[in-house]
Amino acid sequence: MSNESTIEKMRYCSFRILFFSFFVGVETIFATAVFAQETELKVGIVQRFGDELIDEKDEVVERIEITSTSGDWLTITSLDSNHNLENTTKNEVEPVNNNESQTVTSKKIILQTIDKPVAKPIISERVVLGNYSTFETAENNANSWRDVGIEVEIVQPGRWQVWAKRDVYDTPIIRRLLLQSLQDNGYNSPYIDSEIVSTIPQVKINIDGQEYYDNEIEIDTQKSRVRVQTTSNKSQTNHIYGGSLQLQPNAYGNFTLVNHVPLETYLRGVVPYEIGANAPQEAIASQTIIARTYALRNLRRFVADNYELCATVHCQVYKGLTGATKRTDQAIAATKGLVLTYDNELVDALYSSTTGGIGASFNDAWEGAERPYLRPIIDAPSPLWDLERYPLSDESLLRRFLSLKQGFNETGTKFFRWHRQSKIKNLNDNLRRYLTKANHPLVDFTTITNLEVTKRSHSGRILTLLVETDLGNITLLKNEVRSAMGPPISTLFYLEPIYNQANELDSYAFIGGGFGHGVGLSQYGSYNLARLGWSANQILVFYYPGTTIETLNDSIIFWRNK
Repeated sequence: MSNESTIEKMRYCSFRILFFSFFVGVETIFATAVFAQETELKVGIVQRFGDELIDEKDEVVERIEITSTSGDWLTITSLDSNHNLENTTKNEVEPVNNNESQTVTSKKIILQTIDKPVAKPIISERVVLGNYSTFETAENNANSWRDVGIEVEIVQPGRWQVWAKRDVYDTPIIRRLLLQSLQDNGYNSPYIDSEIVSTIPQVKINIDGQEYYDNEIEIDTQKSRVRVQTTSNKSQTNHIYGGSLQLQPNAYGNFTLVNHVPLETYLRGVVPYEIGANAPQEAIASQTIIARTYALRNLRRFVADNYELCATVHCQVYKGLTGATKRTDQAIAATKGLVLTYDNELVDALYSSTTGGIGASFNDAWEGAERPYLRPIIDAPSPLWDLERYPLSDESLLRRFLSLKQGFNETGTKFFRWHRQSKIKNLNDNLRRYLTKANHPLVDFTTITNLEVTKRSHSGRILTLLVETDLGNITLLKNEVRSAMGPPISTLFYLEPIYNQANELDSYAFIGGGFGHGVGLSQYGSYNLARLGWSANQILVFYYPGTTIETLNDSIIFWRNK
């Protein structure tokens, strides 16, 4: 690109961030004409293969072993025109003859990554517009940037981030001019994440004792079943997946192993792990409908990496066919194609383990437009508390509510009520780790001097927590509290400071209820309702008021970005 074209492009970028775009009545709509049983998902089962260890809490996959099931073979096809299954058994690389097939069959392949030196160091950088603990808040932030004319993409190199779109802001000068323009207009949070790269990850493939380099391959089997064993610095997993696999590059300079799998087969690897195979049958059925709805509504999460869903709690836990059971398979078959809708759109099918006796609204946990069907409800089969007269935004009322233990759907469950205590030193360590990943300017603080809840929602969730440190004050918002503090497993809690004999702040007690964000269906709550004889339909209408169960059809909107 010439200097003139670079300058003109930057003028265009600068102009766009100064003015709002007015597109009255325009909205992004994703709909589909396929039925549920025909929908194939792309699920990242190993998301950042070849990533480096960032801190001692990270888990990094170091080796992937892929094997066929009994009586079957793997068919491995190269999709990388730059490598084409280059054989490296000898000292120098010997490319496979271009006239030969780029397909190999085997019972087993082993994938590892090595650092390949580059001929000349290169600069890898992007403009980071924001860091977030959840996709939902990152997406709301991305929409705000789009409103002022910045083209963005949502990524997850570790935490969720919003980047200025790389193929638009594609040179160092454009990125720096963009950042300067943002700062001139009062945006102080964006920054350029830059590093000098002298090596790049390269995938080394071992097939029957032969070694190859190839960064993009497809793996098929005749039976559409394949075993994947991963070995990380911390653990080992071993699962059988339906469908096929594809190893592909992602947005972070490493690789993702993606499972291409039919929706109903995918559910066989989700439902047993999310609700438990021993749950009451109607609770399993309600979880199945919600899991199907969640998957279809959230296909946009990993557009930047060219797949759709992950296999962790950042999406839904998915472990393939290994844990499939007769009871969960029966629920999947009985509800085939059924989804939950509101106003002809798939609902934002959020759910958590335990609400703590009161469900939360969408905005109690994330930024963005409220969902009318996600609102505070007392999680009990009969009225126990008048939320309108006694809102839990009042600290004294919250404490009284958390002292109640009987009559709720979750009464007696492990995380319904909890009490956790943490030394200031441990809280310092947790907060410092969080601030490092969030690129926060006060990351070098020495110690926390005070914690104070400054705002609560109607359902009692913490909206803002003020953290006073020796360097200055930090305000944690909503779910950031869970990410940054460590002890709390929900934001439904209150604090009690604990002092030592010298009357010095020694630790804090976190006294609360629930596990997770508390929005939508309570999995343990659904257990109780099912035992009381409630149907899956009744359970879902209780947790998502005003919604309708429908068979997936051409008219249903998957997601509307308002």
